[in-house]
Amino acid sequence: MTAHALAQTTYGATARTIKTPRDIEYDLLARITGQLQKALADTGPTGFPALATAMHENARLWTVFATDLADAGNQFPQQLRAQLFYLAEFVLKHTPKVLSGTAKADALVDINLAVMRGLRGQGAGA
Repeated sequence: MTAHALAQTTYGATARTIKTPRDIEYDLLARITGQLQKALADTGPTGFPALATAMHENARLWTVFATDLADAGNQFPQQLRAQLFYLAEFVLKHTPKVLSGTAKADALVDINLAVMRGLRGQGAGA
């Protein structure tokens, strides 16, 4: 086996797994959104604990997003930063309402799905 072939065999898979920040954000949103959807579908005794865990993870992620958006070094256009920051603010205010039973989590799932579409470059109708 040549050195090139050996390197490609050894490191090829690693090179394909390198993700952009956008890919990482998408994957995190997808994982958490899936957890939210599964917890919402579970009306049994494990439903609320799973929902609380998913809601906590979602709030943590949106807190990180808000922190990044507020950073002066963030290179997103100002209007996009403001819109995403507003979504983060909504998520963080809506989460305790869902956990107290005074609101539904559907809006949070919809927000995550919309942002995921945006990360994939798909329009709102996609």
